Amino acid sequence: MAMKQIFDVIIVGAGHAGCEAAAASARLGVNTLLLTANYDTIGQMSCNPAIGGLAKGHLVKEIDALDGVMGRITDKAGLQFRMLNQSKGPAVRGPRAQCDRQLYRDAMRAEMEATPNLTIKQAMVDDIMLNANGEAETVITNTGWEFSAKSIVLTTGTFLRGLIHIGDNQHNAGRAGEQASMKLSDTLMRLEFKLGRLKTGTPPRLDTRTIDYSKFEVQAGDDTPQPFSFLTESLPQAQLPCHVTYTNPEVHRIIRENLHRAPMYAGNIEGTGPRYCPSIEDKVVRFAEKENHQIFLEPEGYDSIEVYPNGISTSLPIDVQTAIIHNIAGLENTEIIRAGYAIEYDYINPTELRHTLETKKIPNLFLAGQINGTTGYEEAAAQGLMAGLNAALKANNKPFFTLDRADAYIGVLIDDLVTRGTTEPYRMFTSRAEYRLILRADNADLRLTAKGEEIGCIGRIRSEKFKQRLNDITTARDVLASIKVNPHTEVGKAIAEASGGYKDTQDLLTILRRPQISLEMLQEWFSEINNLATHAVEQLDIESHYGGYLDRQNKEIENFRLEAELEIPVDMDYESIPGLSREVCEKLKAHTPATLATAGRISGITPAALTTLLVHIKRM
Repeated sequence: MAMKQIFDVIIVGAGHAGCEAAAASARLGVNTLLLTANYDTIGQMSCNPAIGGLAKGHLVKEIDALDGVMGRITDKAGLQFRMLNQSKGPAVRGPRAQCDRQLYRDAMRAEMEATPNLTIKQAMVDDIMLNANGEAETVITNTGWEFSAKSIVLTTGTFLRGLIHIGDNQHNAGRAGEQASMKLSDTLMRLEFKLGRLKTGTPPRLDTRTIDYSKFEVQAGDDTPQPFSFLTESLPQAQLPCHVTYTNPEVHRIIRENLHRAPMYAGNIEGTGPRYCPSIEDKVVRFAEKENHQIFLEPEGYDSIEVYPNGISTSLPIDVQTAIIHNIAGLENTEIIRAGYAIEYDYINPTELRHTLETKKIPNLFLAGQINGTTGYEEAAAQGLMAGLNAALKANNKPFFTLDRADAYIGVLIDDLVTRGTTEPYRMFTSRAEYRLILRADNADLRLTAKGEEIGCIGRIRSEKFKQRLNDITTARDVLASIKVNPHTEVGKAIAEASGGYKDTQDLLTILRRPQISLEMLQEWFSEINNLATHAVEQLDIESHYGGYLDRQNKEIENFRLEAELEIPVDMDYESIPGLSREVCEKLKAHTPATLATAGRISGITPAALTTLLVHIKRM
């Protein structure tokens, strides 16, 4: 007889999405169960041991602003921190950290074990049972355990019918060395979800003791590393260097001559791979004119002998992988510790989801991570956070929590997925965000932490830290507004000379809006500024220098919100609306958009169709 236990929320899978979902659910005070197929790999970094980057770093800062865990764990495990695009505007700067793979996994596991209201068990989920109302209620595991809950969140990563390819060799696995989830895919098909197939890959891991580092460019971390979490005061750990090298024409020749042995070109892979992170064989074919491709040699840990060669993901046979490595300068005698591979897995088209990440077909069933067609730790964690919060809110019969495209990159990510769907692994870019000047990494807490406090997902420590940050900014704004500069004084003349002159007495906030005047200049001229909190004056510097653009974008957001508030009735009969084509009706019925703004982002919905729909709704 099966043993059965009851929880409020069940999270299936303990990768980046699952850990974030479990922590979020538990923070809301509900009794949460985290199920993992392998207790030892909770929080495992399956591919590159790095967090953040352009746009991805924004997501991590937003997760942290809502009291998520990824940022804090990264700060504990990071071995090199860099701010990408440092020379560009603040909207497109992206924090990135290379991590110690084992430290990250150990820290995440310790975080999960110490989380109140959270129980962790090792078992693989094979089936999901519905109650009499057609709602998800019970998971059946391969161990004989059965668990029931008010909400269930699936975060299966690459485990759904996962199939690893290395040349002609194939075997089922969720990732290297771990069992794939075969039966759960059958369950999802039984529940009438449409499953697709995607692919991702990873490079071979190299033995650092056999690498000649004298032939590489050194890539150091930032002199003053910046933490991911708003709670982290400093990063005292040693910063390790990464190194840069390149492929060459000989490597490309080897790859071209062996393309027939690559699973993707041999027709053995049916899944679509990530367009923006292609394998080295795909790069050589798609960019045939290029004589070399960059490779970043990134350490896997302080005490690890493994090196991650970022840029040469491959599923070619191991003899070809060896030939590729040995024909790269500095790697002539390098040993491969783990072979690179491609992995195919099932996913569900995210148009089957609501913005809460609850499935439209099965109430109480939420999906997060690669099961929704995304790629990347950060995209997965962001979805996990939102799915975990909404699963817990539903279990407590409370209103859902959603973010829109003007709130956060998280809102852009989820809106893109549920309104447009995806046929390839989705990756976040700053270019996807219409309001990216507002959605900066530096102000994620100012945008989101108060929203988190409203639903109760912000802990005491973060709440106190946030109040102090707001006080610091208010104090800094008052000080800068109180300092008036007469244009006839010595400092006033210097400001006039640097910025083209001015006639009237102005305060420092106004002066800082001049593009030629930098914060550093004012700090040199006015010592009072140096007594203010650094983060506060930097925030005011950004707000001042980009003030006009921010004002314009805020007006755009107002218009966006007005349109977004126009709700479309759930039972709308689109076919009864004169002027809508059959194709438009079919797309609207398939996506069931909640608002006019959401309808406008569905591929194929024309402005004319939106106008027709708008007129009809207003008449109703």
